[in-house]
Amino acid sequence: MNIIPKLKKIITADNTETFLNETVGESYHSQTGAVEEALKKYAIPCRIREKAKTGKVKILDVCFGLGYNSAMAISEALAENPHCEIEVVGLEFDPEIITKIQEINPPIPFYGDYKKLTPETLRFQKEKVQVKVLLGDARETVKDLSEDAFDAIFFDPFSPKTAPEMWREEFFREMFRVLKRDGILATYSCARIVRENMSKAGLLYDDGPIVGRRGPGTIATKWVF
Repeated sequence: MNIIPKLKKIITADNTETFLNETVGESYHSQTGAVEEALKKYAIPCRIREKAKTGKVKILDVCFGLGYNSAMAISEALAENPHCEIEVVGLEFDPEIITKIQEINPPIPFYGDYKKLTPETLRFQKEKVQVKVLLGDARETVKDLSEDAFDAIFFDPFSPKTAPEMWREEFFREMFRVLKRDGILATYSCARIVRENMSKAGLLYDDGPIVGRRGPGTIATKWVF
C-alpha cells in the first residue's frame, strides 16, 4: 500500500518555493535556494548552454519532483539557442508531488508550461521542446530507456541516508548505460559511498560546484574530463 506523503510548502533563502516532504523528512530542494540550486548545481555543471549550441539536447531528470532542474535547463538552452530541439525525460515515483506543480510559480521562464503536467497527463510538447515523465520506481523505468541517449543527467534523489537504494552501484550502472559518451551527470551529493558506487559503475567523478553547503556537489562522465 502506497503512503501518500505529507507535503508542506516552504520558502527557501532565495525567496523561491519548494515543498518539505514531512513523511520523508527532507525538502525537494536546498533550503538555501531552490531556483539557485537548479541553475548552479545542474544546468551550469552539465554545460546546457554549450550543448544547446549544437542544436539538440536530451536530458534525463532523475527524481523529477517539481521539475525545477529540467525547466531551468530548458530555459537556459532556449536563451542560448531559441531553435534548439530539447527532450526531457523525467523519472518520478510520487504522483502527489506532480500535483504541486500547479501551486507554485518559480522565476524560471519555461516553468509555466510545466503546469501542463499532471498525474494523468505526463507529457507535452511545445514547438521543439518535448517533456515526458515516467511514473514509477526509477530503478525500473530507467531500464526502458535507450543506451547512450542523454547529454545530461540531473541526479536528484533524496539523500543517501534517506534513500540509499537510489545511490547504489546498480542504479549508477544504468546511469552509465544511458549517458552519452560526452554526457555529464550532476548531483548535489559528495558522499564517499556515492562516489565509490559511481566509480564501481564505470563513471569518472570530480567535484561539482559548492552551492549553499560546505561540500561540493559531484559531476561524473564516462571519460576523463
